[in-house]
Amino acid sequence: MKRAVLALACACQFMVILDASIVNVALPAIRDDLGFAPAGLPWVVNAYLLTFAGFMLLGGRAADLFGHRRTLIAGLLVFSASSLAGGLAGAPGILVAARLAQGAGAALLAPATLAVINIYFTAEHARARAFGAWSAAGGVGGMAGAIAGGALTTGLSWRWIFLINVPIGAVLTIVAARSLTRAWAGRREPLDLVGAVTGTAGLAALVYGVMHHDWPVTGAGLLLLAVFVAVEARVTGPMIPLRLFRIRGVAVGNGMLLLFGGIAIAMWYFTSLFLQNAYGYSALRTGLAQTPAAVMFVVVARSAAALLPRTGARTLVPAGCACFVVGFGWLAGSAHGTGSGYVTGILAPTLIVATGIGLVFPSLMAAATAGVGEGDAGTVGGLANTASQVGGSIGLAALSVAAGGAAGTDDYRTVFLIASATGAAIAAASLLLPRGVARHAMEVR
Repeated sequence: MKRAVLALACACQFMVILDASIVNVALPAIRDDLGFAPAGLPWVVNAYLLTFAGFMLLGGRAADLFGHRRTLIAGLLVFSASSLAGGLAGAPGILVAARLAQGAGAALLAPATLAVINIYFTAEHARARAFGAWSAAGGVGGMAGAIAGGALTTGLSWRWIFLINVPIGAVLTIVAARSLTRAWAGRREPLDLVGAVTGTAGLAALVYGVMHHDWPVTGAGLLLLAVFVAVEARVTGPMIPLRLFRIRGVAVGNGMLLLFGGIAIAMWYFTSLFLQNAYGYSALRTGLAQTPAAVMFVVVARSAAALLPRTGARTLVPAGCACFVVGFGWLAGSAHGTGSGYVTGILAPTLIVATGIGLVFPSLMAAATAGVGEGDAGTVGGLANTASQVGGSIGLAALSVAAGGAAGTDDYRTVFLIASATGAAIAAASLLLPRGVARHAMEVR
């Protein structure tokens, strides 16, 4: 039964991450078929990311109130139905609306998968291995996006990048209904509507603002989040109980996940641009050039799961951050115009950075979700996913500003140097983590 639960959680995580990137290579075909205006086409990507990040906290809280099994199945149904609508879309507005709904479904799925891992895998070694597999599934999803999107668009139609989710979602729904018999059933408690509105709207405004460099909207998002925190401190049944932040792993781990999101963006997004703009690679060749690093991440993430119970996050995170400092420093040297070829200028340093990501990501996710009861597992899972996603959005905006639009190699050098310094900052913050993954956080209630 545990194997089925883990396979279900990993498959859902794979599908959620895959659909964040699978549309990228299909955008030209979508534009030509549906007649998208240039300004509207990016919303095929942004609509999904916006609701995915914005609704994650609400999705996590819904899992704790209405049950992890019900929420996961609801997420699968919403995700599958919106995928069907997207695949059949005949106009730009319909496709964007479908992508908004798809992101909302993903926001229900992601925290629920973390919650069921916490519930079904209580032993520290088993939980660490499960987190390693879950992290690796996300890595494979990100890696497979460009390949699967290209294959489906070329061999069939761009519509199949959405329609393929329908039979997969149906199978996963059946597996969830049959395997999640021990999942948290929920509790009778009203939803904090004011907190839900201010938190969701604040996150959505923040993510939208940083994605589009719209600073008034970003400021409005921050203001709404400040109101959200004030509400949560006073309401009887808060969407995010502030007592959870008394768990050191939850508080520190989520803060570090915000920084880590920027690291991951710097790795995949800016090295992709660097390969195309500085090395002259095509989109396909760029994807193939990044594949070794993606494979390295998957392998290391699985290995980190075996090491985590013995060493703890306070050992693996600094080790991974050392890889960030070295790898990004190396990439900065390549961007400075050393004349290095692909192997020495790109492949070697990205393999080092990917090793760091594989060590750090599962360690932080385990630390940020440890030490909570079944009734808070969905909330904490949503919080950790939100921290990573919002950190990535903020990191992308900040690094894009630092790169000045990444018009030249010196701009990439600045990005990689900032990423290297961020790795050092995460290493310093890791000293605040509990010495074990979960052992020192169990006193919280």
